[in-house]
Amino acid sequence: MPKITIQTTVNGRSVSKDVDPSLRLLDFLREELYLTGAKEGCGAGECGTCSVFVDGVLMKSCLMPAGKAQGTTIETVEGLAERNRLTVLQQAFHKTGASQCGYCIPGMVMAATSCLRGNPHASLDEIKEHLGGNICRCTGYSKIFEAVELARDVLNGSVPATALQEDAFKDSFLGANVRRLDAPSKVTGALKYAGDMTMPGMLHLQVLRSPHAHARIVSLDTSEAERMPGVEAVVTSADVPGVDGYGVFIHDQPVLARGKVRFVGDAVAAIAAETVAQARDALEKIKVVYEELPAVFDAEEAMKPGAPLVHEGNTDNICQHIPIRKGNIEDGFAKADVILEETFRTQRVEHAYLEPEAGLAYVEPDGTVTIHSPSQNITHHRHMLAHILAMPINKVRMIMSPVGGGFGGKEDMIYQGILALAAIKSRRPVRYVFTREESILVSAKRHPFVMRLRMGLTKDGRITATHMHSISDGGAYALSTPGVMRKHCILGAGPYEIDNVRIDAYGIYTNNTPSGAFRTFGAMQSLFATESMMDMAAEKLGLDPFEIRRINAMRDGAVTHTQQKLGSVSMLQVLDTLEKGSRWQPGVPNGRGATRDDLGGPGTRAPCTLGVRLRDTSDVAAE
Repeated sequence: MPKITIQTTVNGRSVSKDVDPSLRLLDFLREELYLTGAKEGCGAGECGTCSVFVDGVLMKSCLMPAGKAQGTTIETVEGLAERNRLTVLQQAFHKTGASQCGYCIPGMVMAATSCLRGNPHASLDEIKEHLGGNICRCTGYSKIFEAVELARDVLNGSVPATALQEDAFKDSFLGANVRRLDAPSKVTGALKYAGDMTMPGMLHLQVLRSPHAHARIVSLDTSEAERMPGVEAVVTSADVPGVDGYGVFIHDQPVLARGKVRFVGDAVAAIAAETVAQARDALEKIKVVYEELPAVFDAEEAMKPGAPLVHEGNTDNICQHIPIRKGNIEDGFAKADVILEETFRTQRVEHAYLEPEAGLAYVEPDGTVTIHSPSQNITHHRHMLAHILAMPINKVRMIMSPVGGGFGGKEDMIYQGILALAAIKSRRPVRYVFTREESILVSAKRHPFVMRLRMGLTKDGRITATHMHSISDGGAYALSTPGVMRKHCILGAGPYEIDNVRIDAYGIYTNNTPSGAFRTFGAMQSLFATESMMDMAAEKLGLDPFEIRRINAMRDGAVTHTQQKLGSVSMLQVLDTLEKGSRWQPGVPNGRGATRDDLGGPGTRAPCTLGVRLRDTSDVAAE
């Protein structure tokens, strides 16, 4: 395809480049000019991480063809600061702690700059309107708004510039606003994430992924792809020199599909080529013949006898079962005046970090394989890679690049092995950057759970027994499922002193996208069920929600249902602080003016608006 010439002014300097006409302005800035402050978070104009000024107008550079930049004046985040001195707005972002992972911050800075250039007296509502096209996933917007308001007030003179200076510390940093050391590099776009990194002679990786949820690979022919222009290496499972199986707890995942695929998106083959376009073209030349197999997508169905086995050789689809037993729950329920039962469900959740997965791998002169990636578990990844590559551990080097949002989703290794194999086979550096669509397709999700909870209580609100039976969809590979099941059980009964506890957590293989680590690591799901049941019990018994929690709260010296003795427990102080901070009215259900009498006295069947199925001990006796 004939190239086009783009002549433009970028950050005050004249630029002339012959480029592929298919490039977007974002590609032109990042790949041709190496101005990587503008990020690609979505590629669809939704997140704002790629924001730049074109002739003074804020634009989403992922939506603008590079050819339209001809004759324009472009300003990127790198061009805002003069002589390495931060602008007032960038200083305000640093001062207020408005950046965490930092991936969205260059785009936020550009949008906020546009706002204050247009109106240095912008109201908070106007600031929010201008930042409405930008997404942040970890900082939260309050600190960003605080930063823009501070910069606004300094720029319009209503606040002195000294407000941007360092805070004075007396005797301790505790309780003080301590500035992040890496914030200046984030607000200027100077920080390099894995997808920003380049090396001389670098190749670009693309991966062929399965269109089937469960299928046997009858044949795999890469010969035509190997002859495509620009292709330097084609990688399949046949290229794995060591142990082709890895995972945080169970080594059940091959680097590339070996024999069969287990979910839509499972990696089958990879191509390293001179350009991303050449690698994608070559993927289309790989010929794969699949024999579709019966698939299972529901964890409860996957537990039934005769369900399709996700992993051949296993006798069932149970990835992990964690049982917890304390006391005698039959005796506990026999002592209860009221027994509540309910089924709670939580959904599969996408992490949606703004930085898509990315990595850069290369072989050093001494043969050491080095991988840069935003891995949240690099030590474990390094050990797994050493087994995969059949190399001594001192010849495998993992470098954790800045993490543009993770939330646990970059803890499980899903592509670093492919990168390493491609770098070894091509003998050249190889970079791999996921598209947003690819990230959503194959990255690990929060575990969805079905939790059946049964709780017995006395009339005065004391829990006598709790029984939780949890089934979780772990997806096609184990990843962090065993650990998630353990944490789910460890915190399943909540911070309450309960004599009789039974918890069973099952992590189940299905043909869905694998589930993995996500903030709270399984505890959120079990605590959602337990705390919801506590509110239901308070409503049933006519007790204040804070009161029923105080009755059952662990105190100093308590022993948990996993037999851990707790020396100091702050539960009561936490409840006191929450009650005061929320301006709760004791004895008023939901704090909204009804009285306990409105729900009936303890032990009566008050109406329940939460859909809980209530039973008293006579129901149990009848069974």
